[in-house]
Amino acid sequence: MFELTDDEIEATFRLLREAKTMLDERYRPDGYNVGWNCRPVAGQSIPHAHMHVIPRFDDEPYAGRGMRWWIKQPENRRPGR
Repeated sequence: MFELTDDEIEATFRLLREAKTMLDERYRPDGYNVGWNCRPVAGQSIPHAHMHVIPRFDDEPYAGRGMRWWIKQPENRRPGR
């Protein structure tokens, strides 16, 4: 994602808006998580750029916790930190 050109970034965000429109019409989510995995430690297994667009719903067990909730859990703390 960090190597995308300005044109590629613009095209990616146009697609994001299109995806949101389709998801809004089809599923009517209450919110979204949007994110990127960059490098293996962040979950990327093959170097490439893609954006996660995750519809979220009020009745989910983890609604409101966001994408970073898992990262902030005590069991995810780095040793000695």
